[in-house]
Amino acid sequence: MGQDRNAAGAVGVVVIGRNEGERLKRCLESVLGTAECIVYVDSGSSDDSVQMSRTLGVEVVELDLRTPFTAARARNEGFRKLIEIRPELPYVFFVDGDCEVVHGWLDEACHFLEVHPDVAVTWGRRRERYPEKSVYNLLCDIEWDSWPVGETKACGGDAVMRIDAVRQVNGYRPDLICGEEPELCVRLRGAGWRVWHLGVDMTLHDAALYHFGQWWKRVLRGGYGYAQGSELHGAPPERHWVMESRRVWFWGLGLPVATFVLSLAFGRWGLCLLALYPLQVIRLGLRGKRTARENWLRAGALVVGKFPEMLGQLKFLLDKVRRVQSGLIEYK
Repeated sequence: MGQDRNAAGAVGVVVIGRNEGERLKRCLESVLGTAECIVYVDSGSSDDSVQMSRTLGVEVVELDLRTPFTAARARNEGFRKLIEIRPELPYVFFVDGDCEVVHGWLDEACHFLEVHPDVAVTWGRRRERYPEKSVYNLLCDIEWDSWPVGETKACGGDAVMRIDAVRQVNGYRPDLICGEEPELCVRLRGAGWRVWHLGVDMTLHDAALYHFGQWWKRVLRGGYGYAQGSELHGAPPERHWVMESRRVWFWGLGLPVATFVLSLAFGRWGLCLLALYPLQVIRLGLRGKRTARENWLRAGALVVGKFPEMLGQLKFLLDKVRRVQSGLIEYK
């Protein structure tokens, strides 16, 4: 990375979190002295996150407990505070409080935006800090590594953005409980901006997923996000998350229902349709680009994950019928 470049004075940082403890401390310390201004947005922590952040000299925003928490709302509140304090800043780095920022990343990202005036968002490689501690952490690391380098349609939760571009589209949608970054990128691209994934390390993430139930809830939340995203931007030409949602319905509900119907008509022969599941695992496993173990783990997780994703889709439809906004689907 270009260590001669200096991002200080050009970029502010918005960190969001809730009860992140030492992970938050690592996050804040990794950007101290690099960014001109740091804002931490706390979503009702019961630990010492707020006091610790203030001790480090970080500006703190505590969200109003009377309004439902979402990461999107937290980022918007932090963004507003940042530009209130430093209105002249051209760039903002949004980062989750369970991530440690890699040295040199902000310089690299800001330089890229400087020489590419049509790019509104740039993001790098998020790596999992402890992939060896659980299968679920490893699956997160594989997920972070699955995005191609170059121009993309979306970014993850950690990304450097042009402040003028974020203002132009009025920031994140605060009512989204997940998938707020891709949705923001849809609107940015619609306004003529581009999104770019750099092939450099950006953050170390600590997923802290050690139980099947945590993984299940995380994937369920993703299914909810697919449904919500396709509802907002599913029309042509964007077709945002339409194919992803259709796959969920096919594998998570359509195939089981078809198997049940065929079993009623043809007895045990109808169960042969279930062979599509292991065949899909084999197909995905052979397409993997990592180690054999990682490829098969990812393939199995993608197929099994269609069931919690289906529950997420159904939860979205139920919330829509009831006309209620879902609360956070937390897995930590």
